[in-house]
Formats: sequence, structure tokens, C-alpha cells
Amino acid sequence: MQPPRPLTDAEKMMANYVPLHVMLPLGVVNVDNVLEDNRKLEKQLKELRGAGVDGIMVDVWWGIIESKGPKKYDWNAYMILFQLVQKCGLRIQAIMSFHQCGGNVGDAVFIPLPKWVLDVGEDFPDIFYTNRAGTRDKEYLSLGVDNLPLFGGRTPVEIYSDYMKSFRENMEEFLAAGTVVDIEVGLGPAGELRYPSYPETQGWVFPGIGEFQCYDEYLKADFKEAATKAGHPEWDLPDDAGEYNDTPESTGFFGSNGTYFSDKGKFFLTWYSNKLLMHADQIIDEANKAFLGCKVKLAAKVSGIHWWYNDATHAAELTAGYYNLNDRDGYRTIARMLSRHDATLNFTCLEMRDSEQTAEAKSAPQELVQQALSGGWREGIEVAGENALNRYDRTAYNQMLLNVRPNGVNKNGLPKLRMSGLTYLRLGDDLMARKNFKIFKIFVKKMHADLDYCPDPQNYSKVVPLERSKPKIPIEELLEATEPIKPFPWDNETDMSVGGALADYVDSFLDKVFFWSK
Repeated sequence: MQPPRPLTDAEKMMANYVPLHVMLPLGVVNVDNVLEDNRKLEKQLKELRGAGVDGIMVDVWWGIIESKGPKKYDWNAYMILFQLVQKCGLRIQAIMSFHQCGGNVGDAVFIPLPKWVLDVGEDFPDIFYTNRAGTRDKEYLSLGVDNLPLFGGRTPVEIYSDYMKSFRENMEEFLAAGTVVDIEVGLGPAGELRYPSYPETQGWVFPGIGEFQCYDEYLKADFKEAATKAGHPEWDLPDDAGEYNDTPESTGFFGSNGTYFSDKGKFFLTWYSNKLLMHADQIIDEANKAFLGCKVKLAAKVSGIHWWYNDATHAAELTAGYYNLNDRDGYRTIARMLSRHDATLNFTCLEMRDSEQTAEAKSAPQELVQQALSGGWREGIEVAGENALNRYDRTAYNQMLLNVRPNGVNKNGLPKLRMSGLTYLRLGDDLMARKNFKIFKIFVKKMHADLDYCPDPQNYSKVVPLERSKPKIPIEELLEATEPIKPFPWDNETDMSVGGALADYVDSFLDKVFFWSK
């Protein structure tokens, strides 16, 4: 028997390769279920492929596909889109987008939930998340109704499950061909696992702490039942947590020696965050059943709420449902829940640096990213991520490159830490502008550890048929992961830089030459 062939230097380096996908425009398939301007899109996709990009990410909108009535699915426009993407040699990350488009940072189009769902809300307004003042948020159905058959005899969980099964049936050719590689399961507003605690449509402005969103009749009843079972029937939901644009110290809940620090406050925050965990666990389990046997990875997106992270209260994270304090880890619990599904934790704000933030926001995106990604790695799952805002500058690219390989490239094999992928926000005319696209192409090359584009994901990741989720993890075991553990250390700078101030100066000079030569 011959000994195995030694790996070449290129094969060793391939373990450092991090695939890069690019998000398509939110309305690439418009609200009327039409793929607009596919000639322009095809040209852009071919340019991405030529730049070495591995694939695209696209929202597959519930509000478009099932708009004509319950189980009346229309996948035609997405079939055309997927065929175009496949023709251009790109892979697809598909988001099961069970939320409204419109009302969040960067939302350029409006795609509401299906009308037949909104109509139910006319008779049962508490199907939507509700703040203490009684204002409804129609971005996403309240998790309080997850298992209530209010929608023509179906529950939201059943609706989401049926939708994902229909996607599989209709997109089988793309799943079988390995074109669709990731299924990100929408779990809340903006597709993120969180409560809609900071809606711009209701007047929220950065860096407001946001508001708790559990005052619909279903969640109010659930909390009262939980408090009574715990021996405190007198406990109610918070009435002292302030309004969207308050600061922590201006509220009774988050102020000095505030309610959040009391037994009552801790009980509420545990209940509030646990409901989010159970919501995600149940829906991802349905996704697992729907895509069983497919060579795809499931993923859940967690929001990078970096403002007030440097405040003892972490108020903005708490109102969103992330019960994260200096002495309590709110992200490793999510990672542990995801581990039973072998799902990827997809985190945001990878491009941000602390030095870019205003002092009054007490923001710390770098430490937040470090904590969340470390939590995923500690729990043995893959972590991926994306930038939160449109950025085309070298500073943002270098920060993303640092986060995807926090301790740099290992020329002899697997790096110490490595994200499984990064999705860049977003395809558009600004990205394709000459100067921006030139820097972007360098970024793609550095994501790939200076290697050429690799057409076979098997060379840098584990691609296997999806197996059935492991048994449900008891809540007590999930909460053991709240014990804070020191995050992994990060290097100060990436070893795969796209350049800095000097490169910017050269670009500026060449731009002037290009302008005057025209």
C-alpha cells in the first residue's frame, strides 16, 4: 500500500481559503414577483465571477412568493434568477425571508408580509410584536403566536415549514447541482434572530436603547404564567424601561441599581431571551426536516448590536433579546442551540472598528464580534458573517479580513481560527464603480489567502448531506453556556491587508490621471 501523497504548498494554503458571497439588491425580484433588468444583472454577475467571487446571497421573500393566498406559491421569477446565477458560475446562499422589507437601516424597497397574513392581523392585532405603548410592528409575526392556528388553521411554524418544503421541491435542481449551498432561516426582523427593538418606522434613532417588544396579549399571558409558576404571580412586564431613544441611565430599569439587576428583572430578561432561543430552535428544526439530505448548511443571522456594549447594562442588546452582560454571555447560548442542528452562526458588523464610533454610544463592535465569534467556536459550530453597512474603503476591508482569520494565515494548513465564509453587502452601482471595484477585487483575493478562485467547495469546507438534528437540548443545559469565557485573542492587524493610506494616495493620483486623460 502506497503512502499518501504529501500535500502541495497550494493544498496546504487552501485550508485558509474563505469563500466570499455578495448580497444581491433587496428588490432584485420586485414586489410584483418580476426579475427586473436581468441584462444588467447578468453583466454584474459575470463581473463578480471574473473577480473571483464565490457566490451570491439573495432574500427569497415570503411576501412575494406566497402573496396570492395560503399555499399559492409562485417561484417563477426566482427560478429565472437562479438559472441566471448558475449560468454565471456562482453559488447561492438563499435566505428564507419571513420578514417585511422596509423599516430597517438600508432598506431601499418595501415588501410587506403576505396580504392574507396582514388581514388576520386586522382581527387579531396581537399577532404582531407590540411595545409597551401598544404600537404594533408588522415586520414579523410575534413569536407568541408561533404555535397558534390563527392562519386558516395553520400555525406560523407550519406556514414557515410548508414554505421551505415548497422551496425544496421547486428548487431541487439547484440543490442537487450544488448551486444552492446555504439556507439562512429568517427568524425575526431583517431576518435576524431578535425582537424588533429599534424600528426606524417608529422613530428610533441611533444610539437609542430601543424598547422591549413583548406586550402583545400572547406574550403577556405567557410571562404571567411563567411568573406564577415561579411563585411570583405579582410580577408584571417592565413598566420602567423607557422609550426608543432614551439612554440607559435615564430609565428605572437600566439606571443605577436598576430593575435589570433585581430578581424580578433577571427573571424577565431570562424569560425574554429564552423565548427567542426556543423560537429559533423550533423553526431551524423545521428547516432541518425540509432540507434533510441536501448538501446545504443551515444558518441563523444574529445582529451586531454594538451600541451600549461598553455600558454595564448592555441595554440595546437586552431590548433586542440578547441577555448579554459583563458577567453573562448572551451569544454562546445561541451557539449551543445552533450546535444541535449543526447550523452556522452568521454575525454582522464585521467591518466596524471602535475608533469609528461616537463616544456617547459607548459602542464596541470589535469586542462584540470577538465575543460572538468566539462563542460559536467554543461550541464547535461554524461561524460566518457580513458587514452591516455599505463600505468600499480599505479600512473596512482590512477589518473584515482580520475577523475572518483573527490570527492570520497558516501556510502549513488549517489556521488557528477561520470563519467559514463572509457575505459582502451589497451589489449595486457603487460597488461596480471603477475605483471601488478595483479595491474590491483585491479584497476577494485576500479573502482567498492570495489563492486563485476554487470551483470546488470540498477543497476548503465540509460539504455533506444534511443529517437529522440531534435531540433537543434542555434549557438548563443551554443556560450553562451563559457562563462567560474569555474570548480568543485577535491579532492587531490582518496579515492579508488590501493596503492602507499609501494605497489610497496612489488611487487618488491615478484617478486624477484617469479623469484628465478622458
